[in-house]
Amino acid sequence: MKIGIIREGKIPPDSRVPLIPEQCAAIMGKYQGVDIVVQPAPGRCYPNEAYRHQNIKLTEDLNSCEVLMGVKEVPVSQLIPNKTYFFFSHTIKEQPYNRKLLQAVLKNNIRLIDYEVLTDERGRRLIAFGKFAGMVGAHNGIMAYGNRTGLFDLVRMKDCLDYAAARQVYKQMQWPAMKVVLTGTGRVGKGAALVLRDMGLKKVSPEEFLTQHYEEAVFTVLACADYAARKDGKPFQKQDFYQNPSAYKSIFAPYAKVADVMINGIYWDNEAPAFFSLGEMQEEDFNIQVIADVTCDIAPVSSIPSTLRPSTIPDPVFGFDPAAGAESEPYQPDTVDMMTIDNLPNELPRDASKAFGQQFVEHILPELLKPHSKVIERATVAANGQLGPHFKYLKGYVEGVGV
Repeated sequence: MKIGIIREGKIPPDSRVPLIPEQCAAIMGKYQGVDIVVQPAPGRCYPNEAYRHQNIKLTEDLNSCEVLMGVKEVPVSQLIPNKTYFFFSHTIKEQPYNRKLLQAVLKNNIRLIDYEVLTDERGRRLIAFGKFAGMVGAHNGIMAYGNRTGLFDLVRMKDCLDYAAARQVYKQMQWPAMKVVLTGTGRVGKGAALVLRDMGLKKVSPEEFLTQHYEEAVFTVLACADYAARKDGKPFQKQDFYQNPSAYKSIFAPYAKVADVMINGIYWDNEAPAFFSLGEMQEEDFNIQVIADVTCDIAPVSSIPSTLRPSTIPDPVFGFDPAAGAESEPYQPDTVDMMTIDNLPNELPRDASKAFGQQFVEHILPELLKPHSKVIERATVAANGQLGPHFKYLKGYVEGVGV
């Protein structure tokens, strides 16, 4: 098998890599018959020379590769027909902005394997950048609160060499009294909680968060049962919430009245309740001033109505005026500041790439080398010009039904 690591084509280009140079060399040393080549690219967190130093061939021409690996969506014009691709396609939730990409994948007889749905038999993801998205999202949320209030000045994560350097910065910081509410207990939530702990924020229970006054910076972590309840008053059941999200309502309002910063790290289903409505954001007792929406599902179908668009690493924060229901300049009175970068791990690219590549080597590559793999099958969005067996529900989306 010949694997090609592609140049990231999405603008702005991502600096992460699916496999770091040492991992490429280790794979070729372990698996006879597996060859890896790399398409040269400027701006990667591991430069061309780092691959060359590991005796990895750099080449523009990837036509001889059977498998092509990237990180973000591949522009339609850059797709090579009849190949197997690995990347985050952002199509499985029927995202309108990537309909043409999936149409092109099918037209070009491409086998698309989406990292997001590489799971074990219990449905648990085997490979993800989520931890690092949560880490950078938490950092940026606190950074934005400092910018808004003028109480402290936190350096950007992207300007730190790696997370070890960021931790050294945290040791020098003095935080004001502030309350941070973090939603989600998965990879993203765990990554965000790690950063908040390393910053020195005190973790408190949801009940303490709502009822106690603190003279220091604190945070709480909300699981599903803390922010959602059945509409009919029956007891909360996690599995039922996942299977029947439309049967639930939000009970997040008390947290919105006391939190200064919200970090959103949940996986959100389109049928699940939003945390709050635009009307609730307009109420005088809505206290949240900064929202770091790591989930970044775009309104109106989203868990947060002020997530109007993704922000960018060069321009990470925009304002939202609840009274107007529209975007505004950031850091203004009577607005909420939104941090909605959708490629957050790219601010911590070396750490994120190394961890991601290790997951690929351990969990995915052995499956890829099998004649048939259930893991690969479950993640195959398209193959042989057809939608994969687990993605037939995308037929209307591909055909533009309801557009």
